[in-house]
Amino acid sequence: MNITTLCIHGAEDNTHCTGSITVPIYQAATFVHPGVGESTGYDYSRLQNPTREQLEKIVAKLEKGADALAFSTGMAAIGALMELFKIEDHIIVSDDLYGGTHRLFHYISMKNGLSFSFVDTSDVSEVIKQVKKETKAIYIETPTNPMMQVTDIAAISKIAKENNLLLIVDNTFLTPYFQNPIDLGADIVIHSGTKYLSGHNDTLSGFIVTKTEELSEKLRFIHKTTGACLSPFDSWLMIRGIKTLAVRMEKQQENAMYLVNWLTHHPKIQSVYYVGLPSHPGYEISKKQARGFGSMISFKVDSEDTAIQLLNRVKLVLYAESLGGVETLITYPMLQTHADVPKEKREAKGIDERLLRLSVGLENIHDIIVDLQQALS
Repeated sequence: MNITTLCIHGAEDNTHCTGSITVPIYQAATFVHPGVGESTGYDYSRLQNPTREQLEKIVAKLEKGADALAFSTGMAAIGALMELFKIEDHIIVSDDLYGGTHRLFHYISMKNGLSFSFVDTSDVSEVIKQVKKETKAIYIETPTNPMMQVTDIAAISKIAKENNLLLIVDNTFLTPYFQNPIDLGADIVIHSGTKYLSGHNDTLSGFIVTKTEELSEKLRFIHKTTGACLSPFDSWLMIRGIKTLAVRMEKQQENAMYLVNWLTHHPKIQSVYYVGLPSHPGYEISKKQARGFGSMISFKVDSEDTAIQLLNRVKLVLYAESLGGVETLITYPMLQTHADVPKEKREAKGIDERLLRLSVGLENIHDIIVDLQQALS
């Protein structure tokens, strides 16, 4: 089944007899046992809920995984994932990482005895150098947030397999519509479902997708034990959002490519970071491992004053933290997504007072450009 069709029909619930086109919201905390030692398959919504189960099935199908687990947020998913590891385990991580993930690793996971090596995972040789006997996993974002670095998933998978390591890929930016890391050798795929999978800036969610049933069993135990499961209503919102994932991703990418061309010719824009630019260092790898470039753009303006002016003057474009929704959002990473990353580490990656990040939405592209033009004037 084509992925566009799968987005629409992959979560149909044939267990009921009402003929409802949409999956019902089973707003229940607990379920009746038919008898002692018997179950309908649903006992308590922290363990499983029929609405959440349908959502997990569609996400697993989209990512070509054995199973998917839905969490209350993307960070809850990553937090649960870290429970796979024990004291003194070592993980190699992309050094350009979403600020919330960086915060979790530095202030929670390290406290709990894990160690991390933060490296440019787009450089395979640097990853190889960091492998040691305590290493248990490689964790990458590709493209990264916010500097849009691209990692060759298949090349990193080869290193992981040679050293018996798990390969974990955050696929939030491209979604399964444009990229399938499991097909490229990943063992686990992470999503902030809040972003493109939802697509409407109206709910929080996170996902872990596993390549094998063995990993699924371990994570299901952690999921039910730590308890950060997605609610029935939020699961329903996610199912609804996924139905339009294909058309949104295509149109948002179209808008992004048009906008990138405009940004690269504006006198106050000094650098544009977008993986769909042929000049981008990861362009050829992106073409090899993904079916599209997405709609995330980072760019540097000529001064801090210009950045602040732009943020203060935009009207149609919304100055807000998040991404992936139908509305175009502009974010100031140094004050928002990466505020908890130490200044020297932020700036070493280029995340300074001149860097802005755009999540391009579905508005008419000319309206977006008119708004950015007036804000920069």
